[in-house]
Amino acid sequence: MATTTITQPPKTDAYIPTVKDQEILNTPDHLFHLHSWSDLRTIIAENRLEDLKRRPSDLRRYLDWGQQTRQEYGSVLRYILQRRLFWEEGNIVPKSDIPFAEEEDTRILFNDWPYGLADGIVHIVVWTKAAIPIDDSGDITPASRTLIVDFVNRVFVTGLGLPAEKVLWFKNWAALQSVRTVEHIHVLVDTSGIDGAMEKLRTVAK
Repeated sequence: MATTTITQPPKTDAYIPTVKDQEILNTPDHLFHLHSWSDLRTIIAENRLEDLKRRPSDLRRYLDWGQQTRQEYGSVLRYILQRRLFWEEGNIVPKSDIPFAEEEDTRILFNDWPYGLADGIVHIVVWTKAAIPIDDSGDITPASRTLIVDFVNRVFVTGLGLPAEKVLWFKNWAALQSVRTVEHIHVLVDTSGIDGAMEKLRTVAK
């Protein structure tokens, strides 16, 4: 069984705003284009994940929160492990090496800092203790993609009865991840027009 050992978080745990981030920070909220469901489908299909951005005021608060959290906990990763995932730091041992195969290896959480999404779109992060294999380019392997698709369909489509066309997922490239080391994927759900969608999501996400 593989064991993930988390050592002292590197200095790169600090999120460094990109040029696009700086442009967004200089943009008033009312001029920021919220990501529509159509936008998200296109961005994810074309793997342009760097285009997913928070609204200016949220990005500013996120950066401030990150700085305060690092001062208090040492890193954002440590905060998430202690306060959100409740996983022991140092040794994260999956019950199964297959991502999402075991419930105790998996945590489904609402994203505390979602992207700038249009009304009705919910941003969820699914964490797993097991490694998600990637290829030489840094993208997930076909086998990993199959595992993720099966998990998302099992939990959100079949399990909650959400329409498949209302559920999207993606896994950020390492360079785009604000929290590294612990594997996770993102799930987006368009709740518009679905009765009781949030109540359903709250049965699986915290």
